[in-house]
Amino acid sequence: MASLPHLFPRGTVKREDYVYPREVKGSRAFNGPPRDRIPHSKDLIRQIKSIEAAGEEVNDKQNVDRTDAIRGKVLEFSGAVGFDLKSDSLGYRTSRIELRSVRRDEDGRIHATVFVPDGQMGFFIKRCEQYATELGSGKKPRPRHQDLIEGISQIRLASLKSFWSDAGSFPAEEDIEYWWELWLSSENEPEVASLFQADARSLGITVATEKLRFPERMVVLARASANQLKSIPNLFEHLAEVRLAKLLSSELLELPAVDQAEYIDEALERITVAVPASPSVCHLDTGVNRAHPLLQQSIDENHVLTVNPSWSASDRVGHGTEMAGIALYGCLTEVLNQTHVISLSHRIESVKIMGLGTTSDPALWGAMTQQAANRIAIASPENNCRSFCLTVTAQARDEGYPSSWSAAIDQSAAAMDEESSHRLFIISAGNLSIEQRREYPDRNFVEGIEDPGQSWNAITVGGYTEKQSIRQSGLEEWERLAVGGSLSPASRTSRIWEDKSWPIKPEIVMEAGNMLRNPTTGDADFADDLSLLTTRLDHNGSLLTTTGDTSAAAALASRFAARLWAEYPRLWPETIRALIVHSATWTEAMHQMVQGTSRETLLRTFGYGVPNFDSASRSANHSATMIIESQIQPFVKTTARVKTKDMHFHRLPWPSEVLADLGESEVRLKITLSYFIQPSPGRRGWTKKHRYQSHGLRFDVKRPADTDEEFRKRLTASAREEDEGYQSDRDDRKWVMGRNLRCKGSVHSDTWIGTAADLAAANLVAVVPVTGWWKERPHLGYHDSETRYALIISIETDDVQTDLYTPIENAIAISTII
Repeated sequence: MASLPHLFPRGTVKREDYVYPREVKGSRAFNGPPRDRIPHSKDLIRQIKSIEAAGEEVNDKQNVDRTDAIRGKVLEFSGAVGFDLKSDSLGYRTSRIELRSVRRDEDGRIHATVFVPDGQMGFFIKRCEQYATELGSGKKPRPRHQDLIEGISQIRLASLKSFWSDAGSFPAEEDIEYWWELWLSSENEPEVASLFQADARSLGITVATEKLRFPERMVVLARASANQLKSIPNLFEHLAEVRLAKLLSSELLELPAVDQAEYIDEALERITVAVPASPSVCHLDTGVNRAHPLLQQSIDENHVLTVNPSWSASDRVGHGTEMAGIALYGCLTEVLNQTHVISLSHRIESVKIMGLGTTSDPALWGAMTQQAANRIAIASPENNCRSFCLTVTAQARDEGYPSSWSAAIDQSAAAMDEESSHRLFIISAGNLSIEQRREYPDRNFVEGIEDPGQSWNAITVGGYTEKQSIRQSGLEEWERLAVGGSLSPASRTSRIWEDKSWPIKPEIVMEAGNMLRNPTTGDADFADDLSLLTTRLDHNGSLLTTTGDTSAAAALASRFAARLWAEYPRLWPETIRALIVHSATWTEAMHQMVQGTSRETLLRTFGYGVPNFDSASRSANHSATMIIESQIQPFVKTTARVKTKDMHFHRLPWPSEVLADLGESEVRLKITLSYFIQPSPGRRGWTKKHRYQSHGLRFDVKRPADTDEEFRKRLTASAREEDEGYQSDRDDRKWVMGRNLRCKGSVHSDTWIGTAADLAAANLVAVVPVTGWWKERPHLGYHDSETRYALIISIETDDVQTDLYTPIENAIAISTII
């Protein structure tokens, strides 16, 4: 799958002037190297027959007789540098020929491992012969299997390195023991894990008892050298992928301080820090201990500040330093257990807002947060790509209603002061107490988001967890509270909010760690293996600790935003927020947890789900994302009153012909609209006149049967002739959320699912204003204000061979020239 930059249409709001150019339909042509048919076919046949002859000796050593086993060989097919390999055509289920894995090496060459049962090698010989001697049908017949055969440059018996699918290079030291993560194929042998465990243990190899089951795959852990792995009988018959196991937190924490330092020193040799002008995460926390070796080079000494000038900027509590490590690296097990170079694309900053032993009037937290944001803006004015990570929260007694703190954040984000710039705040949803977590998950559903997580303009981050593996001794009888992919035991939700008109909170969830249940008392307790490894600096010399909960989730989300800004440094904060929400999806475990409830319950538990960085940052041929940033004036004052003013129609560069050719195939259209409101937090009943939000925006899409004029008439009375009647029906059947649910807050996201034929003509998207205090209270003088918004549009099909991206890209290029 190609990794492509997102698309940026220009001038789309000029609805009458834009002419969509007709593009050549169809998918991107297969990119194969030029071949001389007969010599190339003969060469591949020779390689296959050589493998058959040489492989018998290997099989005699590798295999143990099992009458019920499918015997065979694993071949490695390699393409040419810079060209495609038609890997999907290498498998053939009827003959039990199985494609095991595909990887691309550093030179851009594609390699595929394929299991071929004994007696089935002739399948590929026949394909080569047909390519050399036969033509297909059609007006311009091509050699049969041309794309498959011409893409193959070499065929050989697979080695252990052929199965490598991890980051970096295969470990060079083949006699050193590692914990390996072995992905075994269960397609032909459901009990493959048990068979592997028996074979490995017969050689004295340590194998973890636990295993993970996925469709067509089983995952086991084994501690061995590469040479020991090669000696395991029948290994290649079952092996699909090889990775280094993730080093769990407890194993590093159990090391003496001097050994922790050695791990960190080794990692530092592989880490390249970002330059000073890079995007950053600014921590509003207990401070950061900059002296930590993993942090020092990524945080300027002038960017370690305090909101109170009399405080020390150092972190005497430890929390801020822990979050800084997460925001910079993610979980450190991913850093310390690798051997490849790590190039950081962002930096960190700190403004201490909580001093050790200090107390503050809760009413001042909003002011302190604004002061902190202003201090770092003054210290580093050139940085316009900064996410503020706020992990300090107060009691959850607001039930979604704005507080002074949440309103102050909304105000700071929206830049009500003309001299300031828009800001992106990322806030933790707040945590349950340890005592409450024994009642997981029921207690999580009735404990609301903590203040200031109800902020409209911020991204509020809840917690979920994929943490399941434990190798700590003495915990064998302890039960994991959360299943993989489900709600973290720490996380709060907005399900309890009685007034459902307030924004969807949290917007997203990130990894927050899991917990165990004490089999004797039933209490919840932490386990290092189920937490995230991060930085610490204490008097004992320890450099590592574990952390978790929604503070860590918020730090991970802040890191996500900073990395996204590194890809697209000119994007607005509103747009970064939109891309994060746009990329989020729910896991199957999330659906199961709320089964039988409403879609809103799913949203108020998990937000829009777990963001995916690849989706947020890159498009693909079959999944194209367009980004539009624009400004609109919602209202205008006439002599009589303040009324709505602008509505925007975006005529998009659309792959109409490709969609039409797909016909009844299912496609997905996802749209996310993000803008910042200006708050009016005075609690005066939240009536029409005293709405909290300054304005609102909504999006709509032209329906398949609409003409442009019908679409306009459906949206606004101003588009209709005087006294003309018009029936504006609501059809939300194909939208996952529907307009009533997606319109809460100031970020709206929804997905339309239907046929490609229906989507082919839906290339017109509207953004329209709805009322707010800017309109209803003209005496405040904001009625003629403009507002910015970001609009993200994605079209996706499951058919990876379909090229939706190129027609859009070409249309943008043509419109730019015009």
